[in-house]
Amino acid sequence: MVTVLDKQTALVLIDLQKGVVNLPLAHPVENVISNAVKLTNAFHKAGLPVVIVNVDSTNAAWTKTRKDAKPVNRSMSEDWTQIIPQIQQQLGDILITKHTWGAFHETGLHHTLQQRHITGIVLAGIATSIGVESTARQASELAYNIAFAQDAMTDMFAEAHEKSVQYIFPRIGELDHTDAIIEKLQGRE
Repeated sequence: MVTVLDKQTALVLIDLQKGVVNLPLAHPVENVISNAVKLTNAFHKAGLPVVIVNVDSTNAAWTKTRKDAKPVNRSMSEDWTQIIPQIQQQLGDILITKHTWGAFHETGLHHTLQQRHITGIVLAGIATSIGVESTARQASELAYNIAFAQDAMTDMFAEAHEKSVQYIFPRIGELDHTDAIIEKLQGRE
């Protein structure tokens, strides 16, 4: 349960892009998108930053390193990295393209949030155990207060999603549902 949101909190949406939302996912993507849209609208209405993150790992160094699990070889459509149209971007939204799993690594996101005096973030997006969890771990190391919108995220694997939600996220932040987070957002000082 989210107990409180910092006065200066940003919404961080992870990889809600055309290529990712069309992957086989553990939970209905329509619900994830609907809740992400609700959060986006609430943050816009509150005049708080919305960070929209996409991923483009094309030619990233980490994709060429030795490991047992090889990246899935999928051909990416030309619009693979485009943010889905349901996320209504506004002037002033922070757009980040990451090349690794986490949104803070070599993107300037931390510097941008510091300039705006942001101390807390609400995280949502896809995939729970990859982009969301990696960003959360980095945010925790940078001392952000973290809230997770658990009904505004999913993974390719239900078990991976559940492990992040059950074991990792409670150690570094608070979890709640979109409507409860919006209620806290409206009631913050």
